[in-house]
Amino acid sequence: MMNLLTNNMYKPLFALVFLVLASCGTMKNTEEDLVADAQEERANITERYPSVGELFNSAAGYAIFPNVGKGAYVIGGASGNGVVYENGNVTGYADLKQVDIGLQVGGKAFVEVLFFETEEALEEFKQGTYELDASASAVILDKGFSRGIDFTDGVAVATMPKGGAMAGISVGGQRFTFQPVNQ
Repeated sequence: MMNLLTNNMYKPLFALVFLVLASCGTMKNTEEDLVADAQEERANITERYPSVGELFNSAAGYAIFPNVGKGAYVIGGASGNGVVYENGNVTGYADLKQVDIGLQVGGKAFVEVLFFETEEALEEFKQGTYELDASASAVILDKGFSRGIDFTDGVAVATMPKGGAMAGISVGGQRFTFQPVNQ
């Protein structure tokens, strides 16, 4: 076993396993902390990207994941907790999980927001377990972003990098679980 731990070939794999396991914990310290982080990221996005910020008010609802962690060494994983809003009010909490395989290495942290164009799309998300399929893509908010976001099947996804080094962010294959407030 010690040979495996000292072999340089396996160090990235152990780092990935550690990152994924660490990010798969329970909700952030408190729901209040999670809501505060979500509100802070909403304000940040609204200030930096006004065209995207308008969606917070015009969409039927949205889920914001203020701290998503992703790590990969061929097999990748991402995890994060979020807050679900409807008509500006917290209606529940959500958990994001993703596993993917491909030519990838590194780790990064990002904010992810799902905007729901219609009540039907929001209600589908709130049914319990919701998945974005492999064809789903996200608009990456970065310096100079000025265009609008398109909805696909009633959902638009925006991500904003926070730190780390990894090429691209994929959202296809993400699974979300929803938990209503007071349960």
